[in-house]
Amino acid sequence: MSNARDIIIRPIITEKTMKLMDESNRITFEVAKNTNKIAIKQAVEEIFGVKVVSVNIINTPDKTKRVGRYTGTVHGIKKAIVKIADGQDIQLFNE
Repeated sequence: MSNARDIIIRPIITEKTMKLMDESNRITFEVAKNTNKIAIKQAVEEIFGVKVVSVNIINTPDKTKRVGRYTGTVHGIKKAIVKIADGQDIQLFNE
């Protein structure tokens, strides 16, 4: 994975992640399945121009869902919770 935009897929915006952003300067991203912490750190620093303090990774498993008698699979994702240095900010919204 040479391109930083291939590593960082999208930010995850939920109530819980917004609380993390406000309280502890952590931002949650969906990342590619085959990346590691070092590549995620370099990609965030390259795209947003901020200093990354730490990276935590969560792998969510595939889930089986049913609609009536039909079953299907919802594919799991890999999340990265990235802590940004104090005093720096990433603008995810146009305000």
